[in-house]
Amino acid sequence: MSTRRKDACPNCRRLQLQVGALQEQVATLQRTAGQLQEELARLRKDSSTSSKPPSSDLVKPPKPSPPADQAQRSIGGQPGHPQHRRPLLPPELLNGGFHTHGLDCCPTCGHTLQAVEAPPRVVQQIEILQPQLHIEEHRALSGWCPHCQKVHYAPLPPAIAQGGLAGPRLTALIAYLKGVCHASYSTVRKFLRDVAGVPISRGQLAKIITKVSQALDEPYRELLEKLPAQARLNVDETGHKDQGEHWWTWCFRASLYTLFKIDPTRSGDVLLEVLGDEFNGVLGCDYFSAYRRYMRECGAVVQFCLAHLIRDVKFLTTLPDARDRAYGERLREALRALFGVIHRREELGPRVFQWQLEAARDAVWEEATTDVPPTPHGRNLAKRFEAHGAAYFEFVTTPDVEPTNNLAEQAIRFVVIDRHITQGTRGAAGRRWCERIWTVIATCAQQGRSVFEYLSAAVAAFFEQAAAPSLLTQGH
Repeated sequence: MSTRRKDACPNCRRLQLQVGALQEQVATLQRTAGQLQEELARLRKDSSTSSKPPSSDLVKPPKPSPPADQAQRSIGGQPGHPQHRRPLLPPELLNGGFHTHGLDCCPTCGHTLQAVEAPPRVVQQIEILQPQLHIEEHRALSGWCPHCQKVHYAPLPPAIAQGGLAGPRLTALIAYLKGVCHASYSTVRKFLRDVAGVPISRGQLAKIITKVSQALDEPYRELLEKLPAQARLNVDETGHKDQGEHWWTWCFRASLYTLFKIDPTRSGDVLLEVLGDEFNGVLGCDYFSAYRRYMRECGAVVQFCLAHLIRDVKFLTTLPDARDRAYGERLREALRALFGVIHRREELGPRVFQWQLEAARDAVWEEATTDVPPTPHGRNLAKRFEAHGAAYFEFVTTPDVEPTNNLAEQAIRFVVIDRHITQGTRGAAGRRWCERIWTVIATCAQQGRSVFEYLSAAVAAFFEQAAAPSLLTQGH
């Protein structure tokens, strides 16, 4: 018996060492698996769980199939939907006259038709005629001065001397095609040649665009100078390529206008340069570090975007740790309840709405700061609330402040489309043109104005060496 016990003890110790080594190996594998799952969740981030644009979702999941008892929807208008027809143009616009078409007999059997009081079927057709070009020739007569020993020419009218080949409306049309329609110089040249019958070289088109950029310089500077005095501003930024270098396009959306600025940096220095260090309005933005720096150094009042926060919370629900998922689900439900109150604003009275809004805010805050899981992601989000949580709810106590930064993101979408089509700019002149034409396009859309008519007025004033029309609405 003693021999067996002596032999058993070394075997037990050996087995214990093996078990310990296996347990350590299992623990290591579990840590590695957790890190890999977390990395996989990070790599699977898309536009719904991060600030990435929807265009980055290269492969989107297929749409869920309809329930088995639901019939497949057909293409086009659905049964029961009201029919929408384009209203007829007023009679004063019908410069082509009226044409009446009648029947002498039944087209089926040839029987005589009887008159009825049913209204006629009306079709209005719009046709484009050959553009009527207004071409003038201005001759500056010359004279020889025997004293100066020089030939002098009579001065041309300022509008002719400044405009040159293209008049104000043709110049505005070229700017519209280049800026609003994202057309290249080659495309603009082909359109003018084939449709308008106007042959203009690419070099001449570039000179015309430079003139338009100069015409928009003063209206642009007027808006830039008024930015620091705005009560509310939504700001966003996106990438910009200039001669292969990475620049940034900043978007500043005020209540009456939108301004774009292209800068080589994405830092808070841009905000200090544009808004100064005494901005007294409310700045709507995402949680990017440049805005936090501006908030910290200048004491600015900030409304961080709740839509971005929801994406970060939704990312928590995709992590492998069950504690992160539970924390994210609780916070997500609280945010859903908050937006439920916001969407019922019209149904609730002002006092009831404000009371429910504050209660929903307090519920979000409580879920974000209590029972926080001891995980890196959970702690980071809780620390964000501890440091800047109030900036997510500025809209609760400040009237007319939006809880999201959708206004700036919608305004900057046009710039992203233009970047994909044009591939950026090639120097200071191109950047200046983009800043000004994008500002005009966004501001006119915001105010319900015609971009083409504004460009025509601005170019005409520039040719006459007069003050350019303001991009601000009357009285502001």
